[in-house]
Amino acid sequence: MEPFYFKSYDKVIGIAHNVEELEKEMERLTKDDPAALEYHLKEGHIVAWLNYIGEKGLAEILKGVYKPEEALARIKEYKFLKNSTRMLPKTTSRKEKKLHVR
Repeated sequence: MEPFYFKSYDKVIGIAHNVEELEKEMERLTKDDPAALEYHLKEGHIVAWLNYIGEKGLAEILKGVYKPEEALARIKEYKFLKNSTRMLPKTTSRKEKKLHVR
């Protein structure tokens, strides 16, 4: 899959291959070039790329977000929730429960 290229005019100012790298580049660009980051958010470039790499949930969360700080906060929350659900114990299915009932 193609990475996301943060550009300022014709110059590449950052590259992300996944959500982790996207977050790191956005954190850096919030300080170094917030206007370029805001441009990519407003134009929907980041949302389109997230859909392309299969991160449809995060893409949906970032739709209509134009402020870099808000986008970063939403990415962090998304990652936290995604990791939290992985840590939850699996529930026992009805079939498994029937096997345990005597």
